[in-house]
Amino acid sequence: MDLGLKDRVYVVTGATRGLGRASAEALLAEGAKVLVTGREEKAVAEAVEALGPGAAGIAADNADPGTPARLIAEARSRFGGFDGVLISVGGPAPGFAADNTDEQWSAAFDTVFLGAVRLARAAAGTLGEGGVIGFVLSGSVHEPILGLAISNGLRPGLAGFAKSLANDLGPRGVRVVGLLPSRIDTDRVRSLDALSGDADAARAANEAAIPLRRYGTPEEFGRTAAFLLSPAASYLTGLMLPVDGGARSGF
Repeated sequence: MDLGLKDRVYVVTGATRGLGRASAEALLAEGAKVLVTGREEKAVAEAVEALGPGAAGIAADNADPGTPARLIAEARSRFGGFDGVLISVGGPAPGFAADNTDEQWSAAFDTVFLGAVRLARAAAGTLGEGGVIGFVLSGSVHEPILGLAISNGLRPGLAGFAKSLANDLGPRGVRVVGLLPSRIDTDRVRSLDALSGDADAARAANEAAIPLRRYGTPEEFGRTAAFLLSPAASYLTGLMLPVDGGARSGF
């Protein structure tokens, strides 16, 4: 199936590793041009080298109010256009409601929530018909995850913003979508399993609760993201898509 991604230009934040990296790889494999970002210049340079032709990179912090304009300008300068953005950031600090500090909440709000809102608003101001804004969120949008109080607090609100933005931009032909990963086999998820004191036992218990009885791969997530960002998904907007092997129990 041709997703229609050839020579389309996307910005993917947090793309030096994990789900952002897998999404950038999938977009590039379909012929898109991708500007990848991360907070460390060395990591960005290494990612661009590994991703190969069609990729460029810039070190940027989503919490910086100047980042959105920089990224969109850089995409246009490098590739001559801008067709969409996938906003992905590292997960906030784990912890229970009584454990997380004000500083952890503030840092997560600036990066995970407000940084994403700023970038989405900037993209909305410049994208034309056929443009798309994607958010990498979490299964915590629908069901709180034990030990991730900050994520449980911020992700549902960001999903609500994304849905509102989809309603606002729909008449212009600009789509807004969200992806809700659960147990995808990334460094982040493995570190969360390790917090239990027995990572193997935690993983086995989590897999037993997933209908497909396994963790997803970053590649599976990346292919899903590439489809949602592509013209092949042109009638999908306001969608919050679980990528979880069936783990969500509701419809």
